[in-house]
Formats: sequence, structure tokens, C-alpha cells
Amino acid sequence: MSEKLLEISGLRTHFFTDHGEVPAVDGVDIYIKKGEVLGVVGESGCGKSVTSLSVMRLVPNPPGKIVGGSMVFKGEDLVQVTEKRMRKIRGNEIAMIFQEPMTSLNPVYSIGDQIGETVRLHRNLSKKEAKQHAVEMLRKVGIPRPEQIVNEYPHQLSGGMRQRVMIAMAMSCDPELLIADEPTTALDVTIQAQILDLMRKLNKESGAAIMMITHDLGVVAEMCDRVVVMYAGKVVEEGDVKTIFKNPKHPYTKGLIQSVPRMDDDKDRLYSIPGNVPTPGSMPKGCRFAPRCEYVVSKCSEEMPDLIELEFGHKSRCWLQQ
Repeated sequence: MSEKLLEISGLRTHFFTDHGEVPAVDGVDIYIKKGEVLGVVGESGCGKSVTSLSVMRLVPNPPGKIVGGSMVFKGEDLVQVTEKRMRKIRGNEIAMIFQEPMTSLNPVYSIGDQIGETVRLHRNLSKKEAKQHAVEMLRKVGIPRPEQIVNEYPHQLSGGMRQRVMIAMAMSCDPELLIADEPTTALDVTIQAQILDLMRKLNKESGAAIMMITHDLGVVAEMCDRVVVMYAGKVVEEGDVKTIFKNPKHPYTKGLIQSVPRMDDDKDRLYSIPGNVPTPGSMPKGCRFAPRCEYVVSKCSEEMPDLIELEFGHKSRCWLQQ
């Protein structure tokens, strides 16, 4: 469990727009060990999804480009490998479940063709063998009547079924790393629970590491071993889940946890962090959370704090701890 499967160091992904260069991901360090479930959390616009797309080398270019850093996967730097090599890794060793299954599935191809395409590409199976493999994968992710569903099209399935199809596609080549970008966002609560149970089961059975991109702290508490908190393109806190929930250090993490509704709370209003995430093109000087922080001091607006280790594995980027 201690061996690092993926180590991202100093990753910088920028977008080149008419208004100038926009740093969406600005010097991010994240690692994930073999077989663990890592949660990456933060508000919309903090750089979570761009980080995951960078790992897959799927950032649209133009306008986006990885301009710095390294992403070492099993000893190989994904930033430096050729597109041909990346195609062999993508889907086979690293797979991704995208945020919205309706737009990620091709409406004109059957479910069987879309799952089968991955295994035909990476494992040289015949069309018949690929279809049989697709049926087995659909059965594995709990889809009823897989023999019929394999011939159906995305619009014929419910949201939960489509999300299961996406998981079946992602897991069809037994990847070592599965990146799940908001896998339960558009689903109702009962289907969410089923999808999370399914992912936990696949993690235990196949030993695949999972990088869970989410803004739902409930999902993190239930699923993850470790958590990385991102804000405005930077990691502001990281640690194991119990430590982060029991003893958050960064004011942003405290605010996120405070914002979660509680059943035993009789407050009239829910807590919300004041202000908004700064737009990537107009970052404040110093700590990026300073304009919204209740603990702000003069130094916060002048200089960016480093991400320092407070105790074993628990890191925070805040002047209060430095």
C-alpha cells in the first residue's frame, strides 16, 4: 500500500485566451498509492477537473496546455510521453469516468460497441469476443438483462444505468488507476449510494486505485482513505480522512466542513463561506483564500504561504500554522 502509483509534482496547466494566460492548475503536488481511494475536493472552478484531465492528457489544446511539472505513473512521466504511448496507457492502465454520462456516451453507437471498442483496441479481441466481454462487464456492474442492454443505445437507459455503463467501460481493461470526476453529481440519492457501493466493491476486488474528484464531503467521508483540498488552482490541505474531518487546519477546509448540513443542528440558516472563488485570470496577491478568510492578517495579502507538513501526512498552506 505504501508504493506510489502516481506522483504529480508542480503541475501547471494554463489556458491561453484572448484575455491572456490563465493558470487553471498552478503548481499542484498530489500522489496516490496503489489500491487507495483519494478524494480531491473543492468548489467549482478550483482546478479539480483540469487536474484529472491533465493526468489523462485530455486538456483541449488549444486553448489549454500543460506548461510545467511532472506526472510520474509507474516510473514514466506522462507529461513527456508521446501521444502514441499515451493512447496505450489511456483506457488500459488509467481510465476515467466522466462527469455527465449522457454527453460522454456516443448516441449513435450501441452500449456493447462502446464497451467493446476499448478491449478490441487494447486486447486485440474479435468483435464477438468483445461483445461477450461487454455483457460480462455489464453484469459485473449490476445491470439487469445485460444480453439485451448490450444492444441498446444510451438514450434508452436511465441516468443511473448510464453511469454504470461508464464504470463498465472504465473497468473493462482492469486499469490500475481509475479517475472518477463527480461520478454521482446528476443522480438521485439512492442511485448515488448504489454507484458508490459499486465503486468500493470494484476497488476491493480489482485493487484499482481510485482518484475521486468531488465537491461532496459526504462522498469523501464514506469512500476515501486520504483527501486533498484544492482552492483556486492550488492544494491548500491534505491528510487522511479522519484527520481532515476531526482536525481541519486550513480556514477553507473548516468552512467546507461547517457548510455541510447536520441532522442534529437546529440553526435557522446554513453556514456558507462568504465571497466567491477568484477567477483564474485575476488571482489575489498572497494567499488566494485571504479575501474570504475570517482569520486574515496583513501577511496573508502579501505573500503566498507554503504547503507545510504539520504532522505525519497532514499538510496545510496557511500562515496560521507557519
